[in-house]
Amino acid sequence: MNNTLYWNNYIDLLMKELSKACYIIRYARTYLSASSLKLIYYAFFYSLKCYGIIFWRNASHSSIIFRIHKKTIRIMEGCGNRVSCRNLFKKLQILPLTSQYILSLMMFVVQNKNIFLTNNENHNLDTRQRNNLYIPQANLTIYQKGANYSGINFLVIYL
Repeated sequence: MNNTLYWNNYIDLLMKELSKACYIIRYARTYLSASSLKLIYYAFFYSLKCYGIIFWRNASHSSIIFRIHKKTIRIMEGCGNRVSCRNLFKKLQILPLTSQYILSLMMFVVQNKNIFLTNNENHNLDTRQRNNLYIPQANLTIYQKGANYSGINFLVIYL
């Protein structure tokens, strides 16, 4: 049995499921109000989109998922294919894929803070950044794209 995990297989399955959710929203739009569509969005689309996002977001096909996400938002608002989604995301108060990824990474780091080292634990120097999380040195891109390394970087940058 092969123990290798292929994210592209998961992404393909995810794209199919998100397309089904998009179709459900398109079909329901003719019958339901905007608030009901938002409930359907959170039930069918959001739950799929957010599951494991910190692990698959850096996969090569994640841009296709973002396009499906924008398509779904346009359907919910009844807009054309060429309308910018920036204001639509704000209006619906829904986070775009990248923002959701950053939020999920930060929540992962904060909830699992005990598995990360602080600068104070790594060296004995009394500096201003002694309570910040220690960012390990890494040359491999695959490690730098991982949840642990990216989470620490985003937390240090945004806080």
